[in-house]
Amino acid sequence: VEATMLDPDAAREKWPLIRQDDVLGAVWLPHDGRVIPGHTAIAMALGARNRGAIIAEQTRVEEVLMKDDRAVGVRTDRGELQAEVVILTGGMWTRQLGLGIGVDIPLYPVEHHYVLSEPIEGAERHFPCGRDPDAAIYFRTLDDGSIKVGAFQNRTKPWMVERIPDDFSFGLLEDDWERFASPLAAVKHRIPALEGAQFPKFVNGPESFTPDNQFLMGPPPEVDGLFILAGFNSTGIACAGGAGKAAAEWLEDGAPSMDLWSVDIRRFLPFHNDRAYLRARVEECLGLHYQLAWPNREMETARGVRWTPLADRLRARNAAFGSSMGWERANWFAPPGVEPKAAYSFQRQNWAPHVAAEVRACRENVAIFDQSTFSKYLFRGEDALPVLQRLCGANVDVPLGQCVYTSLFNERGTFESDLTLVRLRPDEFYIVSATTQTVRDRDWIERNVSPSEDAQLLDVTTAMGVVSVMGPKARQVLGQVTETSLSNGAFPFATAREIEIAGRRARALRLTYVGELGWELHASFEDIPIIYDALIEAGDPIDMKPAGHYAINAMRLEKAYRAWSHELSTDDTPLEAGLAFALDWKTEFLGREALLELKAGPLRKRLVSLVLEDPEPQLWGSEPILQNGEIVGYTTSAATGPTLDRGVALGYVRHPEDVRAAIREGGFAIRCDGRDHKAVASLKAPYDPGRSKLDL
Repeated sequence: VEATMLDPDAAREKWPLIRQDDVLGAVWLPHDGRVIPGHTAIAMALGARNRGAIIAEQTRVEEVLMKDDRAVGVRTDRGELQAEVVILTGGMWTRQLGLGIGVDIPLYPVEHHYVLSEPIEGAERHFPCGRDPDAAIYFRTLDDGSIKVGAFQNRTKPWMVERIPDDFSFGLLEDDWERFASPLAAVKHRIPALEGAQFPKFVNGPESFTPDNQFLMGPPPEVDGLFILAGFNSTGIACAGGAGKAAAEWLEDGAPSMDLWSVDIRRFLPFHNDRAYLRARVEECLGLHYQLAWPNREMETARGVRWTPLADRLRARNAAFGSSMGWERANWFAPPGVEPKAAYSFQRQNWAPHVAAEVRACRENVAIFDQSTFSKYLFRGEDALPVLQRLCGANVDVPLGQCVYTSLFNERGTFESDLTLVRLRPDEFYIVSATTQTVRDRDWIERNVSPSEDAQLLDVTTAMGVVSVMGPKARQVLGQVTETSLSNGAFPFATAREIEIAGRRARALRLTYVGELGWELHASFEDIPIIYDALIEAGDPIDMKPAGHYAINAMRLEKAYRAWSHELSTDDTPLEAGLAFALDWKTEFLGREALLELKAGPLRKRLVSLVLEDPEPQLWGSEPILQNGEIVGYTTSAATGPTLDRGVALGYVRHPEDVRAAIREGGFAIRCDGRDHKAVASLKAPYDPGRSKLDL
């Protein structure tokens, strides 16, 4: 999007009625356009009708018709219609239609206001849409010289209705001048000509929002023949063209043509659709449109929904909690006397020295992590092995107790997920994946099991907790609480053993996501607190530290470990992601043919690790990557690496011919805060590239 910085005087030239004496600068978007949504909808409808579509106006859909877990049509107030695919685009009514067939579609209406002034002298139609984000207002001129003023306040009111009325399609709610007092005062300040003006029209129309302010798209889990396209969070007309194109491609091809995980309906769990949860959360969502997008900003409403069994213990250790998939997770730990609260900034935030201390403890001594929010499953049955062999890129026909890092691929050879699995029995596997993947992984695996196959997936996410002990002294701590031998010979890397700790059983996985010696201990929610307490008692004499997810993220970037929805997505292949070592080309896995074709040609895109030369800039992810002054990609994730004492990032670099040769040429930089900072690019991890730390 082309954007130009303007000084205050230039801003007033674009909008002559604004006050600019307290303005530091403005942003001008020359290609922003103006559209009349109602007219646009009519034009699109006419185009569709001319191409054979049947449009039935004044027809209410009362129910989605189902047969054997498949949508087969709709019942309307004028009769039934059969369909191969039912697309739910019912706005704020979509949730109710979903509830009628047991499908969770989490969106809920809030009150959204704007006012219209009387005609104002000097207000001309060609003025651009003006936005004052600090005041959370926007303003634009209409044909008659009146000014429309809308607001995106930090908090708004949910529409407190038990069921959205069927006949409310063009209805409005009561005027709320009291709640609009702050935006009205702000616009009178910004446009002095409105100070004494009359505002003859107040529009209060409900509009639905989702829990994360992203819209909903795609087939819901466990239902065939149904496609969701709703919850556009006040950006419907802005997103309509792209969303419509992406939806059409998805429906035509049976899969999205690009990475759409941020809007995929499978990112939500049933609790997200609880009315009380939605009412609390959507109060905050509308205002996000105009708030600064702080790095690592946490939602403030509808918190505390899901806690791990260690919550009280982490809270006692002064944890600063963040939320993921509704789980409250320890992001970092504040020292005694320091409030565990983030102070947002685009530079290093207040938690940076505390996270650096956690990283140092893990790299030099030992740290303990609560990773109970992992998605976890048991997959069993006579056909469990052949199903996984078909879906996974690695060979999973391994000895009992062996851990396998692998990915799930689609027919295009791009990622659907990455996970770790443990073979428990010849016909049973324990699967662990990312916190956010609970619904998506289950849906993908179950959709790829044919009715004739004997393979069942059981979600045990809320039954199993995970405590990880990581660092050079991890063996010393764990060895004090178990009689199981932890030597390299008895317990090599990538193996799992059932061990006993404080009289409780745990499945110990010798793995790492931080690049140090360590074990993940998987045990029941009931037993995990007892295991945690035993480890704390054993680790306290050598100053074992609790550490959070910010430390994990920093260390995994130093070690160049990939993460789902950052480095791995449906846009990326394992060859491009540098994960070809995790493929077994001898197995007939899904996507193999596409990858063989890619392997045979030049590679034009490759994930690289980048480390800044200057230790000062703060990287957050999504920064442009340059080579010899030209943009060649973007960072997929980034942080300050405390061990390296500088910014570290992962990102895809592209070249029209052969990206590997381009990487060898060097000349890389990362653009941060408008400046280009030199960076060293490598296909190897910046920290411990030889993996010596894993074999201590």
